[in-house]
Amino acid sequence: MHTMWKGSISFGLVNIPVKMFTATENKDIRFRYLHKECNTPVRYKKYCESCGREVKEEEIVRGFEYEKGHFVIMNEEDFELAKSEVLDKAIDIIDFVNLVEIDPIYFDKSYYLSPDQTGSKAYNLLRSAMNDTSKIALAKITIRNKQSLAALRVYQNTLVLETLFYPDEVREVSNIPNLPENINVDDKELKIATQLIDQLTTEFKPENYKDDYREALNEIIENKIHGQETIKAEAKTTSHNVVDLMSALKASLKDSKAKNTKKQSIKPKKGAS
Repeated sequence: MHTMWKGSISFGLVNIPVKMFTATENKDIRFRYLHKECNTPVRYKKYCESCGREVKEEEIVRGFEYEKGHFVIMNEEDFELAKSEVLDKAIDIIDFVNLVEIDPIYFDKSYYLSPDQTGSKAYNLLRSAMNDTSKIALAKITIRNKQSLAALRVYQNTLVLETLFYPDEVREVSNIPNLPENINVDDKELKIATQLIDQLTTEFKPENYKDDYREALNEIIENKIHGQETIKAEAKTTSHNVVDLMSALKASLKDSKAKNTKKQSIKPKKGAS
């Protein structure tokens, strides 16, 4: 793994030197735009409409648009001044909280932390203490000139840092249009909906889930590479033609029970070879 950040965890008066690694990877299939006539990749130029010409990298500055068409120009000294106000190479633990208190909407990106140099003993101590107390740490960290709120927790035998959105970065639910009001729910519909949830409840096993679209796209790409014809599959159709909520719930519950029965019937018997 490539080390993307080096620093330390500041835990009271204890400093634990650590290295940080990206814990997840984006496996989206990326495409390049080509010129249709000759299949040459298309380049995108930085172009100034006022001057009517392409702009070189050294001619570009950064500006904040505080009003439409009005900008404040920022230079490198401004960014360095802002950086000096925050901890640059430390994961500064602020508080310890319970994980269930943090709504998943706040989570952004995940990073693995490993001890660096002589930090193994202190790293192990913090990991063990957090395991025993079932707590996670709230901290602040600066990555690539951006200060982030973060949650530090134990994942398997590793300390994981999860960057969090600040509260003012999470949009207010009140801004969402057409949300239904809290009106009375039909008791019969609620009972069937609850039964359906119970039927569909299972143990979370991440290996059971896959990106069907990415797999189909990969298969099409491989076929094209090898000159094979790609055949369009028939669209899936639903077997239920329901017109109201109660009918939909009953049909869903019936379908779920049938699928569960089928799964149980094909389970191998104990001792079978």
